Amino acid sequence: MNGSDLRSGRFRQEREADWRRLEALLNRAERGRAARLTDAELLELPQLYRAALSSLSVARATALDASLIAYLESLATRAYFFVYGARTRLIERIAQFFGRDWPNAVRGLWRETLASAVIFVGAALIGYLLVIHDPDWYGSIMPGEMAQGRDPTASTAFLKQILYDTHHHEGLSAFATFLFTHNSQVSILAFALGFAFCVPTALLVAENGLSLGALLALYASRGLAFQAGGWLMIHGATELFATVIAGAAGFKIGWAVIFPGGRPRLEAAAAAGRTAGAAMAGVVIMLIFAGILEGVGRQTIILDWARWSIAWITLSLWLAYFYLPRGRTP
Repeated sequence: MNGSDLRSGRFRQEREADWRRLEALLNRAERGRAARLTDAELLELPQLYRAALSSLSVARATALDASLIAYLESLATRAYFFVYGARTRLIERIAQFFGRDWPNAVRGLWRETLASAVIFVGAALIGYLLVIHDPDWYGSIMPGEMAQGRDPTASTAFLKQILYDTHHHEGLSAFATFLFTHNSQVSILAFALGFAFCVPTALLVAENGLSLGALLALYASRGLAFQAGGWLMIHGATELFATVIAGAAGFKIGWAVIFPGGRPRLEAAAAAGRTAGAAMAGVVIMLIFAGILEGVGRQTIILDWARWSIAWITLSLWLAYFYLPRGRTP
């Protein structure tokens, strides 16, 4: 037996008990029994992990046999993922998303959200002014399937009936479904097309704003602006905010493509996509909530003040959830 074999044998003899102990604890944990480890065993794991790292360092430095080095590398890797890796249950992961990941992602998009909101509000104002001064603009701005008879040729009585009709739920439900589908598509496309230098995203956000402004102008021309605003905003406070955030997520990716900094464009876009993706996951939740308000609340709540109250309350809650300072999370 040569000197190298003697050193390797002595090295194993001195430290192998710790390696086997660490391996046994990891085997138990990896079989789904981590919750059964005692407090003493949980405290022992980091110590055994550091001892294994020390052994691996010595083995590499003294050129001990390759099989021993491979074993220690595997053992150290497994221990690392147990000691430092995320081991959260589904309920904990969901709580982390709502408590930290989603609001942090939206807060991180505040510049893009401001830009998206300015485009949306500006387009809505333009749509309003165009139609209020020349009703012929309405047909150019508002798609026919979205107007559904609500156009400058409609009577005031018909337009008002739509706002308060509680006897034709089937028709209202179909329209609510159409609006929800339309705004969902706009939100998804605004995000997905952001990589094209932000241009399609800006156009989609502006188009949504123009349609809103044109519709409000139509009702304002009949003295129904307040009533129509409540009818729209009971769900729109959530739905339109979600669309603005989706636009912001698209801008985040598009801006990274335009100005990648010192990184390759693909890498910069991927980094931006991680933040934007978390925000978009939340947008889906907002759209579902808006769909419930649109399909149920707007059809059963017909008091204007109640509709506006729900709109302001939901908007205030979203703003507080996303932007109010909160304690540091671990």
